[in-house]
Amino acid sequence: MASTIREHFEVTGKMKTWSYGLMAIGLLAFIIGLVTKGMSHDPHEQGIFWGTLLYNSVFFLLITNASMFFICVTTLAHGGWQVAFRRVPEAISAIVPIFGLITFLILMFILFGLGHGDHHPIYHWLHPEGDEILMGKSGFLNVTFFVIWSFLSIAGWSFLGYRMRKLSYDTDNAPLNLEQGKKWVWNNTVRGSMFLVWFGLTVGSTTPWLWLMSIDAHWYSTMYSWYTFASSFVAGMSLIALWVIFMKNRGYLEYTTNEHLHDIGKFMFAFSIFWTYLWFSQYMLIWYSNMPEETLYFKHRVQGPWKGIFFLNLIINFIAPLLILMKRSAKRNYTLVTFMAVLIIFGHWIDFNQMVMASVSQDHVTLGWLDFGILALFAGMIIFFVGRALTKAPVVAKNHPFLKESIIHHT
Repeated sequence: MASTIREHFEVTGKMKTWSYGLMAIGLLAFIIGLVTKGMSHDPHEQGIFWGTLLYNSVFFLLITNASMFFICVTTLAHGGWQVAFRRVPEAISAIVPIFGLITFLILMFILFGLGHGDHHPIYHWLHPEGDEILMGKSGFLNVTFFVIWSFLSIAGWSFLGYRMRKLSYDTDNAPLNLEQGKKWVWNNTVRGSMFLVWFGLTVGSTTPWLWLMSIDAHWYSTMYSWYTFASSFVAGMSLIALWVIFMKNRGYLEYTTNEHLHDIGKFMFAFSIFWTYLWFSQYMLIWYSNMPEETLYFKHRVQGPWKGIFFLNLIINFIAPLLILMKRSAKRNYTLVTFMAVLIIFGHWIDFNQMVMASVSQDHVTLGWLDFGILALFAGMIIFFVGRALTKAPVVAKNHPFLKESIIHHT
């Protein structure tokens, strides 16, 4: 049976064509946007261009980083069911250093390259003079801390994720005996714990405050980071689902069955509900208190020009998963899971769009060719870099101590 297993992934010509084509479209949109908006003397147009780059880069960085979170959280749970397709989230997480560098460069240019006089088109807290609220937050919202914490966040995700992947790839060299297996499981658990602690200190708390919530520096929500995490994690699980189904259709991942796809679908369904719980809790508490300093975030989103995008976001990310993924059979259907994975990723991309752009441009919706062009750029890079990462190691972690548990997994 082992001789029939396709261990090594090969990038097809069609994959290359799609990745190159999408990246070409994205680069063209970037260049046109840079010339027409990014280099404009109008701060509003600059804000639209760099805001579009900001939410796209942060969104795709967080959903690819969610793959390593998935690996680490199942590792600490001593779960073996995911081992049959573990190399897929490992390959996705390998993009984190690349997307992290892109995000960091965009953030640095926004900090140091934008703004005229005392006005900044995105981060108003850069000029807090005379504003008591912003000056009161300057101990946290300041350039020095922003730069250092952004660098440490991305570097930590990249390094700790690399160590997890390296330990996994080390098992490909030879089977592990009992003592080696115990030591490997211990090391894997320790490294997974380190990643999760750093993930909690960054994605689970401070980093979304700095990168996203500080765009509305007069407003804050204690649920914001959890909301951002839920959005990026459910989109990250959807991305894993797309790659698993793609590879199954290409004849890979023979040990991955409908049982595994069913469990991935459970994550997609469950965290869509969790995201909605946070969406409702954040909105309901602010609506109920009706305090001007809190409702300013929602006013133009619920009653202004962003109303359509705001509630479309709820329909795509809650109503659709609730109605379609609730049934057991739906989570085992390749076509339905593929459709829902694409829809969920798109829905949470829309969510990140309104989180950033509704604050950058409160008077009108900016969703257009530039947004979809940059989306194409990142989609092309995901196809290219994940495909390349999958070629660097066997697609099945054949010597993983929990592989047998994954093969006989039944849900």
